[in-house]
Amino acid sequence: MIESINPATDEVIDTFDESSSEDRDEHLERAAETATEWRETSIETRQRLLARAADVLRENSGEYARLMTREMGKPIDQARSEVEKCAWLCDYYAEHAADHLQDEVVAGEANARTLVTYQPLGPILAIMPWNFPFWQVFRFAAPNLTAGNVGLLKHASNVPGCARAIEDVFREAGYPDGVFATLLIGSDEIDAVIEDDRVAGVTLTGSDGAGRAVAETAGSELKKTVLELGGSDPFVVLEDAPMDETVETAVRARLINNGQSCIAAKRFIVVDAVYDEFVDRFVEEMDAQTVGDPLDEDTDVGPQARTDLLEQLHEQVAETIDRGGEIRLGGEPMDREGAFYPPTVITDVPENAPADREELFGPVATVFRVPDEAAAIEKANDTRFGLGASVWTDDLERGERIAREFESGLAFVNELVKSDPRLPFGGVKDSGYGRELAREGIREFVNTKTIWVQQDAGEETELVE
Repeated sequence: MIESINPATDEVIDTFDESSSEDRDEHLERAAETATEWRETSIETRQRLLARAADVLRENSGEYARLMTREMGKPIDQARSEVEKCAWLCDYYAEHAADHLQDEVVAGEANARTLVTYQPLGPILAIMPWNFPFWQVFRFAAPNLTAGNVGLLKHASNVPGCARAIEDVFREAGYPDGVFATLLIGSDEIDAVIEDDRVAGVTLTGSDGAGRAVAETAGSELKKTVLELGGSDPFVVLEDAPMDETVETAVRARLINNGQSCIAAKRFIVVDAVYDEFVDRFVEEMDAQTVGDPLDEDTDVGPQARTDLLEQLHEQVAETIDRGGEIRLGGEPMDREGAFYPPTVITDVPENAPADREELFGPVATVFRVPDEAAAIEKANDTRFGLGASVWTDDLERGERIAREFESGLAFVNELVKSDPRLPFGGVKDSGYGRELAREGIREFVNTKTIWVQQDAGEETELVE
């Protein structure tokens, strides 16, 4: 049995039967059979069904938001926003998928027609995390189902209700049986699914450890992978930063989703000239945030998604402090029911301490003092991660120049790092590879096929012979 547990109250919400080996094989077989028919379904039909999925999401927004909040602790207003963002994503591909997948005629030989076409691969396994339980799945499903692939979801074990609800979205939207299915299986069964001949590719959002394991198994089977593996995003504050906007956004960028976001700002790198002002104002604003019941509309920060995740976060904080870091705010689990950790700020972080080298997946901000712009860029890139980064300055040309110097897949000037259906999303270094969203995302799991149509063999045929 899989239990769904509310991290704010520790109560069991619901229980679900794990998929048996027979169930798993049945899903795989149905996916393989459906893939043959689905790839022949017109792109117009696929787009129409996706538009209907957007309608289903909006019609049931309150229900899905409450489900997310109860299963993983997301503040309810952020949960509603997540559902709306999923609907926006569906709208985007319902409008643009055909253009993104249209054959491209390429100039070649004068007596030949050469073109590139994009054809689906088949069943794709998606291994998805709990932190954005709807968005992460739709970020995979919307483009890939519309490209003609079919989807198999292995969701995180603490959000089984969300997994089932997403399956219901596609069913209610009118998708044929087998186009999208949920596998309620344990992590120990993932290798067997990847190795199955009926699976054509794998995408994972999760830890770099999980990514390495999946990539190793998929690589041995010569199967395509896309990996989004988290990050430790720098938030660089220069001496000419617009301080009011910078501090306000810094708090949001660190605490969104209770601090449990791959693209949350985690390392605040501040030049000496404004360091003291930034730290004082940042600590004050972090302290002003309301921690409480995520179903309460006034709550800014809810619980961590699981007790073991809170414990892991606190171990990282405690070790950083033991090695010389200074707690400016928070730093201890809250004395209340549920997995609550307060907004926390650490300064004077020692080099190579956990808060310097590891991803802190919770409401913990680390602030680093640097002398100047060059040192800020160096510190921003001094990490094995490379997902997102932002820089804050009144000089936009300067900001864009620095953005180009960040070793990251995403770089923002005077804005928090975020995903947008219209722009490719992904990282470099230990943050993974491949891209989701936009045109690049819908083309990840397709066969980019070259077609050459010789119109007059004549002289060229003789040369080849």
